[in-house]
Parts: sequence; C-alpha cells; structure tokens
Amino acid sequence: MNGLNLYSKIEKHLDFQAEVEELYEAFLKICEELNVKKVIDIGCGQGEFLLSLEVSGMVAFGTDLSSEQVKVCKEKGLDVACIDISDVKEKFDCATAIFDVLNYMDKQILEKFVKDTYNLLEEGGYFIFDINTLYGFEEVAQGSLNINLADKFIGIDAFFGDKKLITDIVLFSKDKDGKYMKEEDFITQYYHEKNAIKKLLTKSGFDIKQIINFHLHSDDKADKLIFICQK
Repeated sequence: MNGLNLYSKIEKHLDFQAEVEELYEAFLKICEELNVKKVIDIGCGQGEFLLSLEVSGMVAFGTDLSSEQVKVCKEKGLDVACIDISDVKEKFDCATAIFDVLNYMDKQILEKFVKDTYNLLEEGGYFIFDINTLYGFEEVAQGSLNINLADKFIGIDAFFGDKKLITDIVLFSKDKDGKYMKEEDFITQYYHEKNAIKKLLTKSGFDIKQIINFHLHSDDKADKLIFICQK
C-alpha cells in the first residue's frame, strides 16, 4: 500500500469529486435495492460513502489501511478502524470495496482478500466492488497532472505498462517560514481481467449475480466494472 498516506494528503485537491460521487450513488442504490442493513466499507477513504449509508439508515463500519484516512473519518464521528479485514470479528450482510480498492492488490494479495471478505459475510450476504477496465487504465488513469496552490505544489505522473499502473506523487508544502518541504512516494495498481476475477470469486464460494459496465468518463467504453456477488 505504498503512497496511500501521501495520497490522502492531496486527495481533496484532485478534481475527482464528481466521479467519486457518481460511483457512490450507484453503490448506494444497489445496497438499497438489496435491502442490506449492516455494511462494511473496505478501503473507506475519508468516509463519504459511510456517511451516505448512515443517512440511508444502514449500520456502517469502515476499514482502511491508511492511518491518515482513518483519522479523517474519526474526526467525522464515523465507526472506522485502521486494520486488515482478516482481523475484523463481526459479521455483515454486505461488504463494499469502492473506487479501485481491488486494483491496489496483486494477484496473491487479492486471493486472500476475497477469501477474507467471504468470511466477513453472513450466509446470503453480498460483496459489491468495482475494478478498472483496460480502457480505464490506458485511456483514463494514465497521464500527468500538476497542481499549483498558494502553499503547496502537487505533481502526479501515472504510467501503465505490463498490466500495472505506477503513479508517482510529489508534494511540496510551504512551512511557516516560507520554506518548502518535499514528500514523494508512489502507488501501484494492477489490472485484473474480468474472467480472472470471475474465476477467483467462484473458487472462493461467491455466486456472481450481476456485472455492470459502468461509464464514468465515456459513453462508448466502460472504464469500470461493478460486480454484485452473494455468499
């Protein structure tokens, strides 16, 4: 999970909020249609989806491996923890993993993650998640972005190759004396083919109910797939 704490420091300055809200709305609608009551949001980030769940009357618990993100959630009064899901003892009738969570895992880690998620669920519980398509990686995620602000400079450079997206992040922050402090790190995301995910889910005991082509950036090509699975 390299770079996620640094990413949490710059996330609010990135122009992704409209896309995030659109995806959250889609997931919330699915949860409501499935009539789930108790949800664990894995990779909960800064807690926006947890808040939506609570407003809709669901019991919501979040986990994230970024201590910075969990800190933000707790400041909002949300029930969150900075722990691996294998250490969660409660059972839920739904687990969500939204906005690239599974793409941060290589094949080996992903296999364990899916099994651990299965164990989190009550019998008949749902696992809902998204993954990036090849189009999403090659045409949407790849590229460079520079952001100049009054007290900081953010540089992002993302390159996709060999089924991996490497995103380099540089943050220059101005201190009270006017000097800049430099922080840099990187994030690795992995492209997982649709059929490979289907095989993994089936092997782990999940029944795939639906796979939705989701269009965040193009009407012609889906940049994400949303999986709805049941234990």
